[in-house]
Amino acid sequence: MTDRPRVIVHLDLDAFFAAVEVLENPGLAGKPVLVGGRPEERGVVATASYPARAFGVHSAMPMARALRLCPQAIVLPPRHDLYAQYSRRVMEILGQTAPLVEQMSIDEAYLDLTDQVAAWDEAVEIARQIQARTRDEVGLSASLGVAANKLVAKVASDRHKPGGLTVVRPGEEAAFLAPLPARMLLGVGPVTERELAEMGVKTIGDLARLPEDELRTRFGRHGAEMARQARGIDERPVVTEHERKSVSQETTFARDLRDAEALRKHLWQLSQGVAQWLKEEGLAAGTIAIKLRYADFTTLTRQMKLAAPTDDAREIHRAVAILFERAWQRGRPVRLLGVAGRNLSPPAGQLPLF
Repeated sequence: MTDRPRVIVHLDLDAFFAAVEVLENPGLAGKPVLVGGRPEERGVVATASYPARAFGVHSAMPMARALRLCPQAIVLPPRHDLYAQYSRRVMEILGQTAPLVEQMSIDEAYLDLTDQVAAWDEAVEIARQIQARTRDEVGLSASLGVAANKLVAKVASDRHKPGGLTVVRPGEEAAFLAPLPARMLLGVGPVTERELAEMGVKTIGDLARLPEDELRTRFGRHGAEMARQARGIDERPVVTEHERKSVSQETTFARDLRDAEALRKHLWQLSQGVAQWLKEEGLAAGTIAIKLRYADFTTLTRQMKLAAPTDDAREIHRAVAILFERAWQRGRPVRLLGVAGRNLSPPAGQLPLF
């Protein structure tokens, strides 16, 4: 049966963090709810309920700006342990439905139903059942997309939020994508979007009409991949397990810091946090990186490969301290610091940094 199209479902929980908070406190129903950091600490919006979105608020927006747009919003701090409990309940439903489930984040996942169904309409009915069970058993709204590949299924799940079910049948992929903005494709960020606009490309259909050779010349391998995506082609499989490639912790300061000792203290705390995660997961980092954001939002990243992978906070901090001294312009105010461990692997014993 390898000649028949795959059947892929993408599930995305609607305004997940805010929806959980409403479930925990029904008095919040129908009100503008923002989950995220405090505005006086330069927090950002993690999730906005749909009543809040009506005011133009969206995720990743500075909380201070969100409150200017919607002064009556109710701001709540994130409760990640609680959200993880709800997420596990939804993922259990997916696991009971299909053997191939790829969880992409706390609130979204793919299912491969190819071997579960004999006809396309069966997959659509299964998607409806998943949506109903998520609503009835967990209390959460989910939007789903059903298509022959992951790219189109994900785009479809976003088309009719909240609570939508969008179906793109085999052969309809290019027509479905054509009127949508080019930024909907994987890897098309603001820079690529501007470059495409210079070429007269605004929609995915515009992109599909360009010769692949022209895109390859301008963007290299990414251009060839964009050409395939624009035609609705995506052969990525649903993968049940992902290998974690990095871990990071960062902090945004309530006030810009320029004191060297205070900054070094925060770097030590971040190093300890990364080390603790590595130990808990039984992993070690072969590369250490820092992120430094100045008050004007200029952001620098620097990294260093270690002589041997480590999960030791002192070894991590030694590398971090060196990177910080190389990167920081002494006395220049810092808005954010971050520490990351990359190239993860099982610990192989502690060896000197150099």
